Amino acid sequence: SAWGHGPAMANPSPRPVAIARWLLFVAALVFFMVVVGGITRLTESGLSITQWKPITGAIPPLTHDQWMEAFRLYQQIPEYQQINRGMSLSDFQFIFFWEWLHRLLGRLIGIAFALPLAWFAWKRAIPAGYGPRLVALLALGGLQGAIGWWMVKSGLTLRTDVSHYRLAVHLLTALFIIGGLVWTALDLLALSRNSRARPARLRPLALVALLALFVQLMLGAFTAGLDAGYVSSTWPLMNDHLVPEGISWMGSLWATVSSDPYLVHFLHRWWAWGAAVALILLARQARRAGQRAPSIAINAAVGTQIVLGIATVLSGIALPLAVLHQAVGALVVASAAWGAHAIGTRRI
Repeated sequence: SAWGHGPAMANPSPRPVAIARWLLFVAALVFFMVVVGGITRLTESGLSITQWKPITGAIPPLTHDQWMEAFRLYQQIPEYQQINRGMSLSDFQFIFFWEWLHRLLGRLIGIAFALPLAWFAWKRAIPAGYGPRLVALLALGGLQGAIGWWMVKSGLTLRTDVSHYRLAVHLLTALFIIGGLVWTALDLLALSRNSRARPARLRPLALVALLALFVQLMLGAFTAGLDAGYVSSTWPLMNDHLVPEGISWMGSLWATVSSDPYLVHFLHRWWAWGAAVALILLARQARRAGQRAPSIAINAAVGTQIVLGIATVLSGIALPLAVLHQAVGALVVASAAWGAHAIGTRRI
């Protein structure tokens, strides 16, 4: 039968290396998608496609009439009416392209994950215990598509942009998927080297470092969603003040911390150092565990990310720097997962 009960399939042969390589390839695709997502956000392209058609939406408008229909739908939402009124069709096509490419990549990642997974399952090549984890990653990818649409929907009726909370959920889920793919691939590579290897555990130090990074990434997503990067183009002071003027109380501590552009930018700027220290300690621990590569990766990614963050601010949020900042943020996540895995590997 298809799931391998026939005589030809009597001896299942797990293929951990092949599966690990495939997972790392998918992680690279997700990384690329995060970068395109950053461009989509920074070019204000995310609301250009006002419908969610998971299958037929893969084909963009091809005729002039189809383009005019897509443009007409966009002209009905507040972003067009209040911000982009009078934009040309070619300007609309530019923003449409980025959102379409972002969604197309999502579909391609779904196929690049689901089809090989089915094939490995049919060949009975998945090592014992890894099937549920791979299915969970597939489900998370499907959920991410729904989160993306949930985010877009928040900007189609009353607002001129998407909810920064939903943007944060969307970005953090993508980064969590990258971490999960890298971690699972590393577990499988360990298994290929030693058939008795157990999956790595999350150590307390790694948990603290990843939580510190999570807070920083969330603040970064809020900064992007609120356009908070634009409130100051000076560093280290914000408009001649350490704590910027202009912070307004929003009724509750959480609302103020998560929704005031000045405070969000301030917190993202200074929490970075705490997250950096936690990650550097993780890198040192990985090196002590005899793994230099993840240690080098963490230090390089964190150092680059801080320089890029400062440069992005000083440039007044220049698009190439801001996109690079988001891209390296994803590399920080991948290297942190690698380091956390390194110190959580159990010696046999």
